Amino acid sequence: MKTDQDYMQLALQLAASARGNTNPNPLVGAVIVKDGVIVGTGLHRKAGEPHAEVHAVNMAGEHTKDATIYVTLEPCSHYGKTPPCAKLLKESGFKRVVVATEDPNPEVAGRGIRLLREAGIEVEVGILQEEAQKLNERFIHNMLTERPFVVAKFAMTLDGKIATYNGHSQWITGEEARTDVHELRHEVDGILVGVQTVLNDNPKLTTRLKGRQGRNPIRVVLDSTLKTPLDAHIADTTEARTIIVTSLDSDEEKTQQLVRNGVEVIRVEKDTTGLNIEDMLKALYKKGITHLLVEGGGNVNASFLRGGFIDQYMVYVAPKVLGGKNSITPFTGSDVETIDLASLLEFGEVTRIGEDLRILAYPKKAGLHE
Repeated sequence: MKTDQDYMQLALQLAASARGNTNPNPLVGAVIVKDGVIVGTGLHRKAGEPHAEVHAVNMAGEHTKDATIYVTLEPCSHYGKTPPCAKLLKESGFKRVVVATEDPNPEVAGRGIRLLREAGIEVEVGILQEEAQKLNERFIHNMLTERPFVVAKFAMTLDGKIATYNGHSQWITGEEARTDVHELRHEVDGILVGVQTVLNDNPKLTTRLKGRQGRNPIRVVLDSTLKTPLDAHIADTTEARTIIVTSLDSDEEKTQQLVRNGVEVIRVEKDTTGLNIEDMLKALYKKGITHLLVEGGGNVNASFLRGGFIDQYMVYVAPKVLGGKNSITPFTGSDVETIDLASLLEFGEVTRIGEDLRILAYPKKAGLHE
């Protein structure tokens, strides 16, 4: 006999299958059960398209009466691009609604659950709540901070080096890990590097997936003095958008040349260590970037670390030892004198990808991951 947890697990799996396609919306799955039989399933496939509950109700048809629906996120209660799902469930005759977690969106935030209960429908909240919150960590972060969810991604050797003393880094990890990174690029809205990476490597920063078309993220370059060459790959915006973040006093003529190329330019103030990262993140969020992959070097990583703007670490560790006191590490910046001054993290998943390891870690703080 299947349990509430079993049906909610299926709903979570359905939701996760749309990863990378729903931004800025959350990932949501729904399963309808009547008399122990699944009569409808659905997921939110893409922003602007029908929500998971709509697909599931359409599949179930007349079988929704006195049925139970399992939804990974609280049904919406407001009119957006689609009608409110709580109203749909109320009108479809459900006897019971099981919700994994409440929606942090201020326009919902418990109203959907309240609407259903006021209609006399039994509502249970909290089944597989932790898993549901983890699935939508990007969306929850967006709603609470109005900033992108920032992932610091880097590949390093077992002794913590990302390049040799002269900057050579191709390739630290194996082909499987590099393919995994392109899957990640497909999921995020933006990918950020420093201008030095543009000057050294002239990257395209696009998504390349075997056998299918990948979604190209918006390329973001931190470039306080506009050193980006006009003939750089990222200055060609035919494949993907490019945003250059620069200082308030950067060269106006160079700015206009980049704009004529189709590049978008954001100006932010400088702080004591460089461009103001918080102002930049707020500006990028307004540009539609809800999920940002930082593939910077040690200086860029250090800027995000100092400001406390890294929400997740995705580290690929290769079974190699580089050695050398001048080999490059993932973070530069000021040295600390004692271990107790280190930034504290907690490990999430550890996965073997080919010959390498992929480690997920989070800043250790009260909230979602404690």
